[in-house]
Amino acid sequence: MPESLYETVGGEPAVKALVERFYAVMDELPEAAAVRAMHPPDLSTSRKHLEWFLTGWLGGPQVYIENRGHPRLRARHLPFAIDKAAADAWMVCMRRALAETLTPEVVVVVEPALARLAGHMINQGEGQP
Repeated sequence: MPESLYETVGGEPAVKALVERFYAVMDELPEAAAVRAMHPPDLSTSRKHLEWFLTGWLGGPQVYIENRGHPRLRARHLPFAIDKAAADAWMVCMRRALAETLTPEVVVVVEPALARLAGHMINQGEGQP
């Protein structure tokens, strides 16, 4: 039986490292300031929710669903004005975090799927699904 992508990336430690790096990059890059402003000052809950989501999304334990129910990502993000620029800035952070924490073989699989997900979150202006 093939292992899940979650196991391929390295399981919980790898997902945690990815999420930590993602939010660190978001804090570092001026072009991510608008996306960072959509988050609370204390990112601990945001980190936990993204870790839970990515764990299940990658085929690991469904901890997000167990703790918060169905992700309903678009509905959960509707309170935020997400335009193409915001989705692109989120992906700049995620691409850097992916490149710095995962192997290139995994990045080529995960990055396009996350880019589609970021595009799906657009709810303002051009580029809305």
